[in-house]
Amino acid sequence: MALLVQKYGGTSVGNVERIKAVAEKVKATKEAGHDVVVVLSAMSGETNRLIALAKEFNATPTAREMDVLLTTGEQTTIALLSMALHNLGVDAVSMTGDQIRLKTDSNHAKARILNVETENLQKHIKEGRVVVVAGFQGRSEDNNITTLGRGGSDTSAVAIAAALKADECQIYTDVDGVYTTDPRVEPNARRLDSITFEEMLEMASLGAKVLQIRSVEFAGKYNVPLRVLSSFKDGGGTLISYEENKMESPVISGIAFNRDEARLTLSGVPDQPTVAAQILSPIGAANIDVDMIVQNTLGDGKTDFTFTVHRDDYDQATKLLNVVCEKLQANSVQGNNEIAKVSVVGVGMWNHPGVAQKMFETLGAEGINMHQIATSEIKISVLVDSKYLELAVRALHKAFELETEPTQEK
Repeated sequence: MALLVQKYGGTSVGNVERIKAVAEKVKATKEAGHDVVVVLSAMSGETNRLIALAKEFNATPTAREMDVLLTTGEQTTIALLSMALHNLGVDAVSMTGDQIRLKTDSNHAKARILNVETENLQKHIKEGRVVVVAGFQGRSEDNNITTLGRGGSDTSAVAIAAALKADECQIYTDVDGVYTTDPRVEPNARRLDSITFEEMLEMASLGAKVLQIRSVEFAGKYNVPLRVLSSFKDGGGTLISYEENKMESPVISGIAFNRDEARLTLSGVPDQPTVAAQILSPIGAANIDVDMIVQNTLGDGKTDFTFTVHRDDYDQATKLLNVVCEKLQANSVQGNNEIAKVSVVGVGMWNHPGVAQKMFETLGAEGINMHQIATSEIKISVLVDSKYLELAVRALHKAFELETEPTQEK
């Protein structure tokens, strides 16, 4: 017998028939002798519908009231799934994030989890019930309902699995695992049987949409084995853990990409020790995530400071940077929100020379210019014009032969 946390996304509970299908899967897991906690997202499209409703009253609703509104989507699905389980003879109880006492900070719309109390969960599990939990939500220290940001149900599931010391956290979605890249861009993409936390964390942070990055961070921190599975068809999915098959060591495991990049440059900045902090301080205070950073010294006591943000944050970041520009008496602010990031990822990269050379040669042969480069031990990322994104992904996937199974080392 194992304790399993199963999370089902919006498409998995998108209508009554899909909810009934999920109930059958949960029943089968329970009948196999396992204890089950289910974490649900809202029905596919429901969050967007609620946002549209809010904007009928106010173009910029307060974050607090938006959190109160948006959490109703998950509350609908947990009640419906519990009813479906009852009809199948399975004892189940629905619980909101507040009822399981999932505590967060006070940052509305992007709250971070502080603690998950397990007393209520453990009580129902010991009494043999399936606990159906609303993902994406919690309650703050100042007693307000909060949400964890888009995709936050993944994070809820992993946090609950960590708190309960579950044997596995299973993420059911509309894909049957983690692929070498998005099959919609490269039809020859291959499903991976396993991947390390380090690789998955890089791929999630670099744009892979299978899992929310915070959920992977949580799983890695608390060593919760993650498995990505399809709710639409049977299969073993992809296991994400610290264990890796020593017999197989592909140099590159996957190609990640992000269409939603924007690049900002503050040129002619005084070349002084505290300038970088002065530039990024207001950006961080606005809760805007900064990614790739490059500083180029110009040789005349000036420097250019370049960084990337999410495209949704581009306008706000530009306004803040214009204020910094005036304060520092810099030359100007330039920006580009028509760029994309493409990355090659693999734990085998660190001891295999020539990966960067092959990547750059491949892109160069396709006439794709690189605007910026960033590296770590297991990834190389480049910024390219948005119009070349899919060409870059397909070319790199072919160059690194990711469509074929890795050969075994003897």
